[in-house]
Amino acid sequence: MRRMVAGCLLLLATLSGCATRLVDFAPDQEAVYEQPIDEVWPQVRNYFLVNGFVFRETPNAAQLETEWREEFAGSRVAGYWHRYLVTAQPEGPHHSKLIITRDTRSVNKALAPTGSELSWHIDGRTDDNPNGFGSDENMLQQSLRVTGDNAIVGNSQHTARDMVMEWKVFRKIAPVLAQNATKSAASPDVVVTKEANIECGVPILGLGKLAREGNVVLLGELHGTQEVPHFVAQSACQVATQGIPVTVGLEVPDMNQARLEAFLASAGTEADWSKLMESPFWRSPYPDGRNSEGVVYLIAALRKLRAQGLDVAVFAYDHPPLEGDAREEAMAKTVAEVAGKSQKRVLLVVSGNLHPRQVKGVPWNEDYRPMGYRLASALPSVYSLDIAYKSGSAWICALDKEQKLDCGVKPAKGEDNGERYFVQLFGGKNRQGYHGIFYVGEVSASLPAVYRGVEPAGGTQATIPATQAGK
Repeated sequence: MRRMVAGCLLLLATLSGCATRLVDFAPDQEAVYEQPIDEVWPQVRNYFLVNGFVFRETPNAAQLETEWREEFAGSRVAGYWHRYLVTAQPEGPHHSKLIITRDTRSVNKALAPTGSELSWHIDGRTDDNPNGFGSDENMLQQSLRVTGDNAIVGNSQHTARDMVMEWKVFRKIAPVLAQNATKSAASPDVVVTKEANIECGVPILGLGKLAREGNVVLLGELHGTQEVPHFVAQSACQVATQGIPVTVGLEVPDMNQARLEAFLASAGTEADWSKLMESPFWRSPYPDGRNSEGVVYLIAALRKLRAQGLDVAVFAYDHPPLEGDAREEAMAKTVAEVAGKSQKRVLLVVSGNLHPRQVKGVPWNEDYRPMGYRLASALPSVYSLDIAYKSGSAWICALDKEQKLDCGVKPAKGEDNGERYFVQLFGGKNRQGYHGIFYVGEVSASLPAVYRGVEPAGGTQATIPATQAGK
């Protein structure tokens, strides 16, 4: 499946229109300097110094490694750490390039494989490796140590080459090096409106050409995972840093709209959290995954992005107690109204994967018209994506043998297509009415936020439903 990603890039550009040159957020070519390493490297060092990174260098080599840097500082659910390994390599006799690798680790369980408990040391230097660079064995040994205040306890790890960062450095220092005479291949159209002080994670392949102004992207999810909210938060960050305003739609009762808007505009204090979480929505006796820790993480991340000057917004579009066609119509109407007022924005609308379908009929009702089907006839640029994932677990509500609703952690079977997030199109809609998929890696269950106590929930914490007692 991953082999098909490159082939879909042309289709993504076609879907987005031909008025402008649209490119992915993840460049597919390297930035090559027309100068040798000894000229390039001093400017590289200066770039990281100016942007506030603390780093160590390998003696007599063009290589540096930054210390761990916290993102979304102060958030107990959206914070994580990252660092860069930067190496300059020759590219022919008179040219050079940078290879930048990002290592991301999180203290938030929303990124953690089930049961993982990692710890690692910020400073990897040892007696036999004074520079801190080296083998996987060195990292393994460090990960087994807990060293008090100088250690970070983490729940996830992701390492990947960061070509976006390579181009950001190139675009800054190439004019200094060559006085704007950059005869290397023209840089991809990756225009980052915020400098290196905002970290949006490894670029999501295929997202950039679809998440464009005026587009409505319907994301059909599996409720109750940690990874889908993280995918949406990371997508919103990557879109917003391109200078494209982004609005995230949540399958949350519309009566929560004022609370969501107030929280995004707030300072995120204990009182702000309490006002958000005191809604009855978070205390359903049968939580179905839409009020999970992962969703709290997503809302917290959006508030942090907003606080850093990025143009992000959120809206709630569910309409209980409506059901069936009436509910689909009400949800479609709300999304269409937001889209009509947001023609310069991209909408990322998250829902259970029935609602985004753009075909009429479901197995139990041939006349059923899902939200996506209705929106496709009302708006010009609506794209529906179904979730794809590697097998894991999810918090799922389903009828048991006695036809009673049972909510809890259950297996979720999927297909392994690696660890990196990506978007892939089919070349038209499939029989279920989807244009493609969004892949989130291995899924892990996200429990209801209120009785795990992720953040303050007013004066009272909800209790675990009786059906979960003893599980």
